[in-house]
Amino acid sequence: MFTADGKPSDDDPRENGPTLGDERTTLVENLRCARLTLEMKCSDLDAEAMARRAVEPSTMSLLGLVRHLAEVERATFRVMMAGQDVPKLFTTATDRDGDFDGAVADPQVVAQAWAAWRAEADFATRFVAEAPSLDITGDDPLNLHGSGGGQMSLREALIGMIWEYARHMGHADLLRERIDGRIGQ
Repeated sequence: MFTADGKPSDDDPRENGPTLGDERTTLVENLRCARLTLEMKCSDLDAEAMARRAVEPSTMSLLGLVRHLAEVERATFRVMMAGQDVPKLFTTATDRDGDFDGAVADPQVVAQAWAAWRAEADFATRFVAEAPSLDITGDDPLNLHGSGGGQMSLREALIGMIWEYARHMGHADLLRERIDGRIGQ
């Protein structure tokens, strides 16, 4: 973050994290920073702004991104890595884009999305912290996570999740700029 005069700000929560860490520490810190970036991009926005769409015909919005990333966190860590049989949060077989389609300007929908996202990020954080090794594997038979249809290590899952956030933070930048002109971070 930057101050009004263009100098780096001291209040960026992504700064001053662990440096020169081992592999797990490095991956966890990068994912933590990606998650914080999503929160920063959405800070101080009401339900209408969170649900504002990009441009026609896109259904992408910041709220949709929060819902989408909650869904991806759940599929990666609860379903694939922990082997839990849990339902999807926002998508269905008949509405594969439910995470974006259902992102409407309702404060309850926004609150539900943030609660789901935080619950999934918290689960993932605990799961990774408790995992005995980054070499443990989860099964990805449908190749939803890029495994080729087989096993995927926790290491690969973390890198995939970091990549997923990185991919969408460019979208978040543009969406936020469209809402109120705010850039950066």
